[in-house]
Formats: sequence, C-alpha cells, structure tokens
Amino acid sequence: MSIVKLNNQAVKNATAFGSISSLGSMVFIKKLTASSSATLSFVDGSDGVVLDDTYKEYLFTFKNIHPSATSHPTMQGSTDTGSSYGVSATTTTFGAYHTESDSATALGYDTGSDVANSTSFFRLNAWQTIGTNNDDNMGGYLHLFNPSSSVFVKHFIARVITGSLDNQPDLYTAGYFNTTNPINAIRFQMDSGNIDAGDICLYGIA
Repeated sequence: MSIVKLNNQAVKNATAFGSISSLGSMVFIKKLTASSSATLSFVDGSDGVVLDDTYKEYLFTFKNIHPSATSHPTMQGSTDTGSSYGVSATTTTFGAYHTESDSATALGYDTGSDVANSTSFFRLNAWQTIGTNNDDNMGGYLHLFNPSSSVFVKHFIARVITGSLDNQPDLYTAGYFNTTNPINAIRFQMDSGNIDAGDICLYGIA
C-alpha cells in the first residue's frame, strides 16, 4: 500500500484507492460578440447553439460588457425556441460595493431589483448600473441548471462585477424560471440602449 508522510503523519496516497474519476468537463458551445447589439440570444438549434438535454448544467460567461447608455444588464428565457421571451421568474438580489476613494462601503439586499413571478426581463446586477466611460464594463458568469427538465423548475445563479461609476460592486442574483417546460433559449439585453461591445460565451458542463 502506498503511504505518504506529511509532518510525520501517515496518510494513504490517493493511488492506493485506485484512479480518481473526473468530476465532469466544460465544453465550449458558442461565443456571441456584441457590436451595438440590441440583444444577444442563445437559441437551441440555431447557429450551432446547444441548449437542450445534452448537458444538465450550462454556463454563460460575460467579458467586458459595455453599454451604449448607463443601464442594467437583464435576461429572460424562452420555452418556444426564441419565438417569445417571458417565462415567469422569481429572483433574489444582493451585493456589496467599495468606492475608489475609500469613502463608502455597503452590503445589502436589493428589493428594487428582485422579481416575483414576473414575465419581464430581470436584472443580473442588483442596484448597480454599468456606466459609459471608456473603461466601464461588466464581467461575470451565470449558471443555468437542467433547463430541459420536464419535471422541475429551472434554477440559475449569477455573479457579476461592474467596475464603473468610481466604485467596485460585487453583485449576486439567484432565482428560478417557474415552469416545467424546457427552457430552450436565453436572451440578454440592457434595460436601456444597446450592448455596445463585449462577449458572452456559452459552455455545457458534463
């Protein structure tokens, strides 16, 4: 049996138990690049997008999302492959921030950004807008769990940072689409103006 000693304490080597199986892999599916885009939509079966029962978890990443107007990034889902967006959703939102001048900090729940059984587009970044200065942008990620289930509601969690307006916020959104129909399309857009620039990538997690 293989033994490893750490600080004179005998510990079994992992090889003594056989190989350790992989916990899963992340597979790149699609990247959409904004260029004064009103919306960025990932629709299953369209332009190489996979958003079905191939994977039980999907990951969206946001890189350098820059708006044309000071605004909030929002999203919604579809059960009819993008013909309409307006699935009933409930979310919870909170965040923290710290100003560049070190003059203010905060941590709290944002009742103005959450939704309750709403079919409207909802915010991904709590109270903090993204500004339009040249260096203002948003980065982060969104996990969508088992969107093809015909039994369960569809949970999601998001964490984004929007370094803008002279402060650094760290913002969280979690919720669910209140439907047992498969979610087969996701759309992102700003609540004012366009997505001026930036990338959103979609991955499947096996």
